[in-house]
Amino acid sequence: MGMTVDGGASSNSQAGGRQPTRRYEAKRNAIVRSAVEEMNRKGVRGMTLGDVAARLDLVPTGVIYYFRNKEELAAAAFMKGVEAYEALIAAAAGEATVEARLSAFFHAWFDYSRRVGQGEADPLPVFNDVRALNSPTVDAVYVDMFRSFRDLLPGRDALPRLHRNARAHMLLSETFWIVAWQHQVEVADYPRTADRIASILTHGLVARGAAWPKLTPLKLTGQDAPSSASSEMFLKAATCLINEEGYHGASVERISARLNVSKGAFYHHNHAKDELVVACFERTFDLMWRAIHAAEAAGGSGLEILASVVAALIEHQITGEAPLLRTSALTAVPETLRPALMQRFNRLSYRFASILCDGIADGSIAPVDVNIASQIISTAINAAAELHFWTPGMAPKAAVEHYVRPLFEGLVSPAAS
Repeated sequence: MGMTVDGGASSNSQAGGRQPTRRYEAKRNAIVRSAVEEMNRKGVRGMTLGDVAARLDLVPTGVIYYFRNKEELAAAAFMKGVEAYEALIAAAAGEATVEARLSAFFHAWFDYSRRVGQGEADPLPVFNDVRALNSPTVDAVYVDMFRSFRDLLPGRDALPRLHRNARAHMLLSETFWIVAWQHQVEVADYPRTADRIASILTHGLVARGAAWPKLTPLKLTGQDAPSSASSEMFLKAATCLINEEGYHGASVERISARLNVSKGAFYHHNHAKDELVVACFERTFDLMWRAIHAAEAAGGSGLEILASVVAALIEHQITGEAPLLRTSALTAVPETLRPALMQRFNRLSYRFASILCDGIADGSIAPVDVNIASQIISTAINAAAELHFWTPGMAPKAAVEHYVRPLFEGLVSPAAS
């Protein structure tokens, strides 16, 4: 990968064209590893050179010797992560079938994660807010990585381009979200977990022989509205910015600028940014619970209920009017806020698992690992916020055929007509 941000031009040791020494490379790699750990905790905009340096008992100027600024360092961290993912994908690409490729990829991913835990490999960056960096170089290799993920799936002779892109986005997003729940898995169970993820993504959740259900339209808005139109305006603006730029990218200044109001107007309606962020999460959780309760009130099989919930939330997510907050933003909110919010999110996943159990019992859903399947469902809803990047021009209603049905029927299922 020809990366112009790879730090070489800024270092004193390479200014004269000399080859970097082993010591130089070792220190540089240590700085990148420290940056990945900071970015995974605080996001791109929350990472500081001072924090990266402190992890290595350096002063900030010690980092600047290798990287001119935070953006250059973040770019190097993302580039290294892309290289690692490309290697994992390449290890699986030679398998003959989609199921074999996905199984090989997830086994490679979990084995890499095991080696990270044992100190034998560097941690992978979380790509949740990669776009916040606004680096054309990183964006280009990220798109290349997306295409590599897509090549693990059925080819263009089997699926139209938008269908392949939607499914590739789901696969990539499911992979990135594993870090949020893998702590619940024993390391010895990593191979078993890899098998189950690959199987669910390949074959879906619908029981063999069961037909795709008629979905129940669900009303998600119009009740329990915020106390004022201004409050809703700030919630929407903050949600959109957090989805695009991450927690730290959604500053008071940027939220105010998006609404063309002053910081004083912001603080007139909100005591603090963290309070607004928590309100954004609360609004998202409330919408998700509203969908679940409405679908259950309408009745039907476990598959009908769950598919109706997912379809309604994803359609709502991609309309752009009042999107759900991406739960991946949880990885960068202040650590004092994270446990309570993560608990709320886990309760939703627990409820999805309960509905999956109902569907298995009534025969509409295949006998799958409901704990893993519930995380896959939650991730697919979350990832819909970025679906438009890969499927430009796709109408919200088309998301059911391009995105929802492959989630339930499997990534190898034919394109729905």
